Amino acid sequence: MNKIGIFFGTDTGSTRLVAKKIYSLLGADVADKPKNINRTRVEDLLQYNALILGTPSYGVGDLPGLAVGCQEANWAEFVPHLDGVDLSGKRVALFGLGHQERYASRFASSLIQLYRVFYGYGADMVGRWSTEGYQFQFSDSVIDNQFVGLVLDQRGQAHLTDERLSAWLAQVTPLLLAKQAEAA
Repeated sequence: MNKIGIFFGTDTGSTRLVAKKIYSLLGADVADKPKNINRTRVEDLLQYNALILGTPSYGVGDLPGLAVGCQEANWAEFVPHLDGVDLSGKRVALFGLGHQERYASRFASSLIQLYRVFYGYGADMVGRWSTEGYQFQFSDSVIDNQFVGLVLDQRGQAHLTDERLSAWLAQVTPLLLAKQAEAA
């Protein structure tokens, strides 16, 4: 597929709204419309060589899903279907939502779980993001002083979302498009 695939998990709708913003910023020529992971088959995801994946944070660093209180299926229900899939030809950028004030001791820690899954299946992970400008005590999603993807706090720092999205997309879009060019 010549476009970037955007997939998200959501429970309250916030991650869906961010995925739609990403799609709007990228445009229909560059990306396909975002798809909820609970309505996605593995084959749908595998048709893309470049992916942007989004997740909310639930539980204590868990993948969001029914077991941690989500109302609908989410990443926890989708990931087992990836068992044995080779993602070595895919380039993946991640974004995650979290609430740094309320969950300061585990801020956006679900993002690392998604990172581990896709990295573990061989995907080329891009889009790390600085921890500067955030106030939290701990996050599992920090490696070498950077988040493993873009982290947004829609409750405490919603006023920074558009700026952060634009800067992050400026960073990851060329990398994702380069992957598409390789596959063409």
